[in-house]
Amino acid sequence: MTRPTSASNSTNAGVAIDSPLTRRRFVQAGSTAAATTLLAAPAVHAADDQSTRLALIGCGSRGSGAVIDALSVEGYGPVKLYAAADISEQRMNLAIKSLANKMGDKIDVPPERRYVGWDAYKTAIDSLRPGDVAMCTTRAYIRPTHVEYAVSKGINVFMEKPFSSDPAGAKQILRAAQAAKKNGVKIAAGLQCRHSPARQALIAKIRNGEMGEILSLQANRLGGVQWLPNQGAKANNLREQIQFGRVQLHWVGAGHMVDYLIHQIDECCWVKDAWPVSCRGFAGRAPNSTDRGQNLDLYNMEFTFADGAKAFCGFRRMKETGNDFATYLHGTKCSAQFSGNIHAATVHTYKDHRVADSNIDWKPVDDAATPWQYEWNAFIKSIRLDRPHNEAERAAYADLATQMGRAACHTGQTVTWDEMLQSEFSFCQNLEQWTNDTQPPALADENGQFEIPIPGKWTEV
Repeated sequence: MTRPTSASNSTNAGVAIDSPLTRRRFVQAGSTAAATTLLAAPAVHAADDQSTRLALIGCGSRGSGAVIDALSVEGYGPVKLYAAADISEQRMNLAIKSLANKMGDKIDVPPERRYVGWDAYKTAIDSLRPGDVAMCTTRAYIRPTHVEYAVSKGINVFMEKPFSSDPAGAKQILRAAQAAKKNGVKIAAGLQCRHSPARQALIAKIRNGEMGEILSLQANRLGGVQWLPNQGAKANNLREQIQFGRVQLHWVGAGHMVDYLIHQIDECCWVKDAWPVSCRGFAGRAPNSTDRGQNLDLYNMEFTFADGAKAFCGFRRMKETGNDFATYLHGTKCSAQFSGNIHAATVHTYKDHRVADSNIDWKPVDDAATPWQYEWNAFIKSIRLDRPHNEAERAAYADLATQMGRAACHTGQTVTWDEMLQSEFSFCQNLEQWTNDTQPPALADENGQFEIPIPGKWTEV
């Protein structure tokens, strides 16, 4: 596999807003405010009703939030939710009802276009036409399979992060990226901060050499506890694990560090315009932990780039500890803040290396909308104007970089980028053959405890 040399943004840009809303809270608030209105343009879409149809595959909160963003795009023709698929009929029906209450007749999913079961994604994707979008928003373990199928059918893809649970899944996304390039399929990936004009303005200054050489980066996401209680009889049921294990079990959703910190690690790689060549780290559990899941509470990673620059990335979930959610850059000329709390576009440079509000030297124009909204504005615009839009390769490499950090912490070894590119490690096998009776990849013991990574004994590369 060709080694990547750049972490550059390769798609049309959008915008992000300095806002305290998470996507979950955004959905719950029912906000449908679009970003700045896009200019009207001729549609390039082979459709009787000239609408861009969406199929929601995985009807959780992230998928529902993405639907609202998609339906809020203005200026490039109508967009509607046309089909849905999930392994839970109840969850799907509740999601569609909630979305209809918020978005009205833009939700056009009658019972005959609500598909249930392990292979329901195929029927939902098959109901779409060229120019439509398969929204792959299930748990990460199955996302590569869904993306690959949609691309094989010539259907555009939006995929949420994390994009896979393991290196084998990330490489499956890479294969789909190459196939999409060949057949003109467009793919958007849920690393929405790449669509922030404020961040892009600072990137431009960095590329122009105004900060000097970037020698180090610091990115943290430190917050409260998310421990998994004993699941009792549900612990070793496959469908139940998929529900409670989104961030608690590595096979389901890659674990909480990968799920959340992928944004900040991707930001570091974007700033450096490169992917790290190696990572070392350490991790551990809080004293007296009662967590029955597989996560560790503390992750500390040191990524090294080819030029010797370092990115220090931290993740912590502990009680009664300080919170931090930000990315900082340190160049030879000055330092800067690149990102802020809950993905806010908190962007500015400092006069020197003192990180203080009183020392701010420059700020860009404030972003005007949420990064999620502008992510979708850019995607729908690319679809309607038939412009290239393929974020899949970059997303897969961001996934691999974050998984490299996880592996370094879990194994206690320095893990290299070449090792990640060569790895075929997978938590899950024979996904296409799964049924409700399949034994899940991870099993809890008699006390409800799932296996915890122990350095020297754990493998995931």
